[in-house]
Amino acid sequence: MPTVEMTFTPLPAHVRTARLVATAVARRSGVPEALLDEVRLAVGEACSRAVEVHQEHCPAEPVRVALTGAGDRFEVVVTNTAVGDDGMTWPPQPADGQDPAALPAELGLAVIAGLADDVQVSRNGDGLSIRMSWPSGPPAG
Repeated sequence: MPTVEMTFTPLPAHVRTARLVATAVARRSGVPEALLDEVRLAVGEACSRAVEVHQEHCPAEPVRVALTGAGDRFEVVVTNTAVGDDGMTWPPQPADGQDPAALPAELGLAVIAGLADDVQVSRNGDGLSIRMSWPSGPPAG
């Protein structure tokens, strides 16, 4: 299956649409039904975080999402282009002397890591990309 790409204005209302599209593409890519809620929740979390960062640093820039079902993996990449430090580190861990319960930025990544089969976080210039993947089977026909 080719890559489905979408961009959206950084508004919370658009996160729901991103979740719905990701779930539909995952289903079409052969992701087992039992994993579709995990895809939906992880994509929602990643998109919510990107919207939050964009609203603070670059509200005119769109959030980017790429969904690819190739071979035996379904992959989603959520990219923000926000200038500035969004406080996200990987793997999530507190700063020296910080209470682990006070990790709002890293908490979202911990949630995503618990939902996705594989997670990679990387800097992309001024922003951040979160790459998530799940096993998939033959594409639905």
